[in-house]
Amino acid sequence: MAKVKFSSKIDEGTLKKLRSYAKQNNRNISDVLSEAVSDHLDRVSVRPVFRSAVDRVLEDNDELLKRLAK
Repeated sequence: MAKVKFSSKIDEGTLKKLRSYAKQNNRNISDVLSEAVSDHLDRVSVRPVFRSAVDRVLEDNDELLKRLAK
């Protein structure tokens, strides 16, 4: 996929750590950021199949969950 240039702001201390990490690992900052953002989005994204399964379990066990919450 083509890389697109963009601008953003980051905490000064975090940028210092990022630069240090990239240098120690012989990587450029852009690649480190791309990997970190991609990994983060993969972790926080809920797959639709999983979401529907959770919704079904919650619905099927609604009464039990209400009693357990008391």
